[in-house]
Amino acid sequence: MIEIRDLVVTYGRATALDEVSLTVGKKCITAVLGANGAGKTTLLRCIHGLVSPRAGRVVLEGVDITGLPPEHIVRLGLAHVPERRGVIAQLSVQDNLLLGGLWRGFRERRAHTAAGFDQVFDLFPPLAQRRRHLAETLSGGERQMLAIGRALMARPRVLLLDEPSLGLAPQVVAQIFAVLRELSQLQGITVLLVEQNAHSALSIADRGVVLNLGRVVVTGAASRLATAAELRHVYLGF
Repeated sequence: MIEIRDLVVTYGRATALDEVSLTVGKKCITAVLGANGAGKTTLLRCIHGLVSPRAGRVVLEGVDITGLPPEHIVRLGLAHVPERRGVIAQLSVQDNLLLGGLWRGFRERRAHTAAGFDQVFDLFPPLAQRRRHLAETLSGGERQMLAIGRALMARPRVLLLDEPSLGLAPQVVAQIFAVLRELSQLQGITVLLVEQNAHSALSIADRGVVLNLGRVVVTGAASRLATAAELRHVYLGF
């Protein structure tokens, strides 16, 4: 679904990604792991067009999307749930969700909105109960559900998520990760998941990629990475 070739991203003299290459399989969950500063967030931002690479290519289903504006990339079927959620606190739950489909034309948006609401509220029942409430009244877990729901309103084939477990209680993390597994297995959405919570991420992922100081150091089946003692200690922190 996604192929990344020799990606280089720099911020001034600092190199955030150093010739990163990886592939993301269709209808699979790929977990990108590593410590703070490993380049995980930069990778997602580069895929979604928020950061321009110095070198390298990002290819989505055979289409080179390197350097395209984010709004064009969304139209190609890729949605991004950023770190720290990014919901608009002064809007209602329902209005936040509507933002996810605004890029569509009026007729298409009108046709898909009801189905989008049904999908999101089936996945996240707490949002259905609070659809008229302002987002600022939601808990941290509910805001994360809302951010994911807003991305799903775009009807993506690829979903990028940046640290969805950040600051959440273990029970809420388990609920959200169960939804991600359902999206992959039952709805065929490809998921690229950036996480510091390596244990939870690998428990639902099909494959894992470990970044260290902007470089890919290991790739492989999630089950293998979860049981590799050296990786657990050096790169994954558990």
